[in-house]
Amino acid sequence: MTDETTPPKRITRRKTLGLFGAAGVAGLAAAVGCSSSDDSASSTAAAAKAASPATAPSGTGAAAATTTAAATATPAATASAAPAVVAVNCVAVPALTEGPYFVDELLNRSDIRSDPSNGAVEAGVPLVMSIKVFDGSCAPLADAHVDIWHCNADGVYSDVGQNNSVGQKFLRGYQATDASGIAKFTTVYPGWYQGRTVHIHFKIRKYDGSSQTAEFTSQFFFDDALSNTIYEQAPYNAHGNRDQTNSSDSIYNESGGATLMTLTPTSDGYETAFGVMMQV
Repeated sequence: MTDETTPPKRITRRKTLGLFGAAGVAGLAAAVGCSSSDDSASSTAAAAKAASPATAPSGTGAAAATTTAAATATPAATASAAPAVVAVNCVAVPALTEGPYFVDELLNRSDIRSDPSNGAVEAGVPLVMSIKVFDGSCAPLADAHVDIWHCNADGVYSDVGQNNSVGQKFLRGYQATDASGIAKFTTVYPGWYQGRTVHIHFKIRKYDGSSQTAEFTSQFFFDDALSNTIYEQAPYNAHGNRDQTNSSDSIYNESGGATLMTLTPTSDGYETAFGVMMQV
């Protein structure tokens, strides 16, 4: 697997290095060939509006996962409203490196935009994500713990020593999937940092009591044209021009584009939905 490069330092803003799987699962999982009966529709997003919004057990384990992107048919009325449905056609995707910036904060929350240490809210274009997790038979998988984490508009990860952000916890959090297998998040469109294309990390873990029984780690990616449009706006435009696109990013190329997200415009940002089938 490919290690990630280091984002820029921040004046006022821990680092856990790891890779998924004992053998560094970089290949594709086997296709499953099942599907959900949920309805869906996808569309290509246009320009965004810049906006500023107002305990898991530990363990080890790994599992192959299968996933597909899907956007929702009806945009949400607000950034906090989650997509109504999630559609899945199970297709093979690779596990990807968790990178050096995963911190198991145990922050059980749906809206990850704020920093619990001071209440500050990260500025950026609102992004609502629904991640629906299925078991190996494509039945909804309840009580799977889904973590997401990503950098802010300045390319900074929270709680990372080299970013001077230790103790801050913005843009990190997890949700346990509900009875329908869905974990919902409200965040902002991610920024960029040197050496990487635009992405959001995710990790899914399943537990039997206090013992972890399965884990899958990968990354979501975004359309370059959409990123270019969003990065023309504040606060992203203060960070300058990015140095990587999807085609030049080694981790994106490793993914084969299988986790490229499709976003649907909402009244103040975007929403998206993604289905992940996890062998447990």
